Amino acid sequence: MTGAPKDLESFTPYLLNRIGARYNKSVETALKEVGVSVAQMRALAVLAESGPHTINELSVLTVIKQPTLSRTLDAMESAGLVRREAQDGDSRFRKISLTEAGRAAYETAWPAMQSMRDRMLQALDEDERATLNELLQRVLHDIRHHDY
Repeated sequence: MTGAPKDLESFTPYLLNRIGARYNKSVETALKEVGVSVAQMRALAVLAESGPHTINELSVLTVIKQPTLSRTLDAMESAGLVRREAQDGDSRFRKISLTEAGRAAYETAWPAMQSMRDRMLQALDEDERATLNELLQRVLHDIRHHDY
């Protein structure tokens, strides 16, 4: 048998998974040159775009399981990219935020993410890209379990 089974090629979750995996593999190589992992970049991007979050919120927004994200954040904190601060004086709840070094790493690495996105979507014109994003956002809104 050659190629993917025909039924899978028309199964949207399968296509999304394959596209995501190919994108992550391509971007992984580009991010290595900057010294940031894909998981670290996901955290940097969320924090840079929407500000401090708890680990639970970051886990959802970065699509990284909490134990893996904790280890990722440990490494990022050691590298001076993020800081964890007690929320409302309660050490059980900590907000994670970017440091200046974290913002600089994000700004250095983000062009690689954009370049890979543009390469991935090169077959689509600007209107098609906007439509694709709109459709995916509607799907995400309908299946999400959180308000974010």
